[in-house]
Amino acid sequence: MQQKGVALILVLWVLSLLIIMAGSFALTMRREASIVSTIKNNAQAMSIAESGISIAEMMLSSPDPFKAWKADGRVYEIIADRAKIRIQLFSEAGKIDINKADQQLLKSLMAHAPVDEDQQSHLVGAILDWRDPDDLVNLNGAEKEQYEEAGLNYQPANKSFQSIEELQLVLGMDKAIFAWIEPLVTVYSGQSQINMQMASKEVLQVIPGLDQGLVESYIFARLRSAINNQLPPSFPLNSIFNNPAGQSNVFNLVSEAVLDDHSKAIINAVIKKSEQNVETPFQVLKWSRVTANTKTLFTAKMSELLVKKYAEPELNN
Repeated sequence: MQQKGVALILVLWVLSLLIIMAGSFALTMRREASIVSTIKNNAQAMSIAESGISIAEMMLSSPDPFKAWKADGRVYEIIADRAKIRIQLFSEAGKIDINKADQQLLKSLMAHAPVDEDQQSHLVGAILDWRDPDDLVNLNGAEKEQYEEAGLNYQPANKSFQSIEELQLVLGMDKAIFAWIEPLVTVYSGQSQINMQMASKEVLQVIPGLDQGLVESYIFARLRSAINNQLPPSFPLNSIFNNPAGQSNVFNLVSEAVLDDHSKAIINAVIKKSEQNVETPFQVLKWSRVTANTKTLFTAKMSELLVKKYAEPELNN
């Protein structure tokens, strides 16, 4: 009788162990299935976001000026199967070229940056010293000696900035200042002035001598013209502030895809339009996936810049 009791206990113990093992296996399988599904959905979102860049290239090339997309910071939305895509476009001619901007424009830019007044002048001087070909120190600037004193193992390039990211090496620049400046500046314009028709509201707000009320009314008028299928209006005081030669064939695009299960992917690309190569109308200069969770085109603020919504088949008409 005692042996039967022991055997029963052993059977119950084995059954309990098997149940625990089965439960653990089932839980592991559910987790793995969830991971696989997430990877699959993220890959699909990335693929759709990439298609948004291709669509933007097509719409930028439209021969119809009323259908062609404009690169002044406005947002377009495409409703596809199980997904929405939002695309924001910027012309690099509507930004401040850090290789060409004069000292006054750089001062005005820094005056709006999140930095104290004393540091503003040092940053302006350091930017000028980085890009000029000599070793003479600008007022409040920085050349080789100042970088050595700061304990840095490099010195100013003494030539034009090759990329926006190079700004991070300038003495006095930090992550917060660079993050604020990055959307407003370029190395692709090649112009000392800004194409005001293509400039975003944030760029217009830092240009010296511009009334902020004028900026607000112009941005509103420009958005209304897009919504009503009209050509963008000229900027008021155009002859004073706008550089008519500042037409750029380089564009910065942000494409975000959101699936119906909330999976999403964001791509930031800089592309250059080719005037000769018909088979490859655009050259990719920069391509990156945006991973910061705080960046999204699907916000109330971005919806204010939304000018067109398309069902996917409408793009072919």
